[in-house]
Amino acid sequence: MKKIKVYSTQSCPYCTMAKDFLKEKGVEFEDIDVSEDQAAAKEMVEKSGQMGVPVIDIDGELIVGFNKPAIEKALEKR
Repeated sequence: MKKIKVYSTQSCPYCTMAKDFLKEKGVEFEDIDVSEDQAAAKEMVEKSGQMGVPVIDIDGELIVGFNKPAIEKALEKR
């Protein structure tokens, strides 16, 4: 089972689309609200170098933004 984290905020429409896409695929993920959790925000920036959301971590592979093809490709890797 892949370990997936979605770094997001409640006000981000692309975050919502990314999480809805993962739910449609039946993929379990940890949703981390970086607007509420400063330690998680720091972790996200350190991992990705990005301050924007969403940042999706699929088994250590980082995808910045809602990039459907990249998400599907990362999910296919087993």
